[in-house]
Amino acid sequence: MAKIDALFYKLIEVAGSDLHLAQGRRPKVRVHGHLQDIVGSDIVPEDSILQMLEEIVSPERWRKYLDAGDLDFAYNLGTRARFRANYFRQAHGYGAVFRIIPSEIVPLEKLNMPEVMKSFGELRSGLVLITGPTGSGKSTTLAAVIDHINRTTRKKIVTIEEPVEFVHQNQKCLIAHREVGLDTASFASGLRGAIKSDANIILVGEMRDPETILLALTAAQMGILVFGTLHTNSAAKTIDRIIDVFPANKKNQIRTGLSNTLQGVVSQQLLRGSDGTRRWVAYEILLKTPGLSPIIMEGDASKLISEIQLNRGKGMVLMDECLSDLVWAKRVKPEDAYMKALDKTAFLAKIE
Repeated sequence: MAKIDALFYKLIEVAGSDLHLAQGRRPKVRVHGHLQDIVGSDIVPEDSILQMLEEIVSPERWRKYLDAGDLDFAYNLGTRARFRANYFRQAHGYGAVFRIIPSEIVPLEKLNMPEVMKSFGELRSGLVLITGPTGSGKSTTLAAVIDHINRTTRKKIVTIEEPVEFVHQNQKCLIAHREVGLDTASFASGLRGAIKSDANIILVGEMRDPETILLALTAAQMGILVFGTLHTNSAAKTIDRIIDVFPANKKNQIRTGLSNTLQGVVSQQLLRGSDGTRRWVAYEILLKTPGLSPIIMEGDASKLISEIQLNRGKGMVLMDECLSDLVWAKRVKPEDAYMKALDKTAFLAKIE
């Protein structure tokens, strides 16, 4: 057993989501959103953290980490659990964060996500974006959507991730998992290959550079359904982020491509529950409507907000409306929801 495995078992024991290691510090775990020391743990010196980190990676990956100062990969604790690992260097030395990946994919029904999420699996083509800050549950939501598609349709799905997180077993679909750095050189190269592979659906783990975004839009225009993620907290900011990645002379081209292909945006955040025993997801949902394309072309965020409000009956919802619903249902504390609200003045008036 690797030396670090003992810490992973502690994480599982307290039902935590993340293990944090830092040179010269005590190991910490995140439980329901809050960081806490592992009971009985000692400060981790440089030689110990290096030994723990090196023990669970290949020599090639270890050299990459020492050279670059960053490393992302997945680690299996036998059949007990799977972790997404991020190694890094910082001012105080070496460090790492491990996020537990549930061994079983949680279906949409149990994630407190609305029924409209299932409609994404019925789309034949276009772009669907799941967005939110790090740790907001984007991967869990995407896995649930892909699982629903896998159980209800007969399609070919290609996932491109760094690293591969949830591993789907073929049910009705044929699924190929490709890991950046192992199976393909980059998200862009993986996308180029997936476009040529007769895929019906492509999942892009992160759309963070112009080439990847442009290829995703191209695939969507070619009749493929593309799922992607971004680190944004609203539909309006998601659209702006995609367009702002490109230089001024290409923005109109990207606006046109986005206006023609965007089928939906789901922005989400996780909040600690009022009783401290779990976390609740708050979400903003934008769906394709006849009025969406001209709004994207105009770039008017206020019109986008109005479009969501007008179509609440179709399953759309604003983030602040979802947050207020959680407060009124007493699932989250008002002060926690206020910190996550986008328009804090209007939100405060609403919950008061």
